[in-house]
Amino acid sequence: MASDFWLIAGLGNPGSKYEGTRHNMGFMAADVLAERWSINFSDHKGLALLGKGVMSLDGRSQKFFLAKPLTYMNESGNAVASICSYYQIEPDHVIVIHDDMDLDFGRIKVKAGGSAGGHNGIKSIDRSLGTPKYARVRMGVGHAKRGANAHDNTVNWVLGGFGPDQRKQLPDFLADGADAAEEIMFHGLAKTQEKFNGR
Repeated sequence: MASDFWLIAGLGNPGSKYEGTRHNMGFMAADVLAERWSINFSDHKGLALLGKGVMSLDGRSQKFFLAKPLTYMNESGNAVASICSYYQIEPDHVIVIHDDMDLDFGRIKVKAGGSAGGHNGIKSIDRSLGTPKYARVRMGVGHAKRGANAHDNTVNWVLGGFGPDQRKQLPDFLADGADAAEEIMFHGLAKTQEKFNGR
């Protein structure tokens, strides 16, 4: 029997050297949600920091788990699949928040299914869940320079920090990412897309 819990997983890399980098947008948005809904994280099988709570919005309540995989980005699926199987959460109740280089900084797109767009965390979750049909909150971080060293540039970009202007905008942007995850739970994907994807 499927659980009535949702799982929101914010993707990132564990460890202080990755804190505040572009690739850790998901972790940062998860921290916003944890603060908002008084979630305390504890260890789930060494694979993730996991907390659970209840959101109350618009006169309704939803139970949810909040996860920050500790597996490094490329193995995020191991953590997500382990939590889903342990708590019997179906993919249609999974929301993944992650950085996306195809979107400009500050833009959010919400989708379910479709390609991983070169994002290793998403590729890993697709593999582990056996389906891409879960909700994704894509948070734009902009793109590295292309050209001769495109791969190295990309790695340095996603593992790099934000400039002063972006740092100023970051709290609002992270709050929007957290809002998008809440909207999906309470109002469904289509409504959330209307609200965020056109911005």
